[in-house]
Amino acid sequence: MVALHRKIAGLPRDFILFIMAIALIGFSQSAINSVFNNYLNEIFHITNNQRGMLELPREMPGFLVVFFSALFFFMSARRLAAFANFLAAAGVALIGLLSPTYSVMLVWLLVYSMGQHIYLPLNQSLGMDFAREGNIGKRLGQLTGTMNVAAIAGSFLIFVGFKYLHFNFTVSFVIASLGFLIASALLFLMKPGTSHPARTKFTMRKEYRLFYWLNILYGTRKQIFLTFAPWVLIKIFGQKTEMVATLLTVGGIAGIFFNPLLGRAIDRLGERRILMGEAALLVIVCAGYGFSKTLFGETAALLVAFACFVADQLLMSVGMARATYLKKIAVKPEDVPQTLTMGVSIDHLFSIAIALVGGLIWDLLGYQYVFLIGAGIALVNFFSASRVRAGAGPAGQEEEVPPPQITED
Repeated sequence: MVALHRKIAGLPRDFILFIMAIALIGFSQSAINSVFNNYLNEIFHITNNQRGMLELPREMPGFLVVFFSALFFFMSARRLAAFANFLAAAGVALIGLLSPTYSVMLVWLLVYSMGQHIYLPLNQSLGMDFAREGNIGKRLGQLTGTMNVAAIAGSFLIFVGFKYLHFNFTVSFVIASLGFLIASALLFLMKPGTSHPARTKFTMRKEYRLFYWLNILYGTRKQIFLTFAPWVLIKIFGQKTEMVATLLTVGGIAGIFFNPLLGRAIDRLGERRILMGEAALLVIVCAGYGFSKTLFGETAALLVAFACFVADQLLMSVGMARATYLKKIAVKPEDVPQTLTMGVSIDHLFSIAIALVGGLIWDLLGYQYVFLIGAGIALVNFFSASRVRAGAGPAGQEEEVPPPQITED
């Protein structure tokens, strides 16, 4: 216990503040993810097509994040991260307290989403600032693991609150808002730092074309999980808020062990193998979502859907492999935060499209075909990831480099 205290005391002040902030962000996001789809279903009774259409205002800030970052070019990355979480706090609070109609709720959702997406590329770039060369994957794995521990608390609180404490959606949103607000304050207390977000001039380098393409595939895959996976549990299997929160809790507990191991695996095995493995598993996950009810009895099908949900949640963390790959092929260090921001904009353009198309396909053909498309995207991702070179140089060529030595920080 004394050794642990000394180790924590020896950490830089800004790193401690950052860990506390990302823990609160993970807590709040998990609380929102636990209730949001049931909120839409029980309060506004939206259709499957409307659920897909909802992603237009929710994900549009992700596409526009490159322009938002340019707009706030005068702010350092840390100050922009604080501002982004303040926006998220305001948006979530207004969803919970002042959403008398669906249209008004969409306005507040846009505000929340703007803050969430401005912060998204900053999370990994700030995290890499605290890593030593050769330990980047490990550091990102540790930070992601921290967020998962906090996410467990968020989803577990929602489970307990709805099952035993008479929580409602308003209470859940207010609690999440407070988490974002405190995280904003902690990020603001960090030293401003010298790294800055993307400037008003954005360039798309040919050296990063594979990174851009992997982000396109990630955007489509991600949106199928975020939009339609919980919607399957709710609309097809009839699950309530407590069960969605339970699955997020289970995924969070698994993530405590999975994410640090994933970070180390990226450092040891390289990005190519990790990304290919993710894509192969996603084919199985999509098949489970789409066809478990056809292939199995009701109970077995539900268990398969639960397992797919947890596996899908864990595989979202593989995004750190794309970030470490970019850092390895970066022509200039300052390209990393700029290109991560550009990657978010690119992936959201396609995630919006797949959400709109997916809602229509669900209504016209059935939910199975949405996940059949997801499996096809995963196959394309598998072959695309095979082109990644773990020891890539600035132009993306493979170099002879010794494997990184994994040491304790």
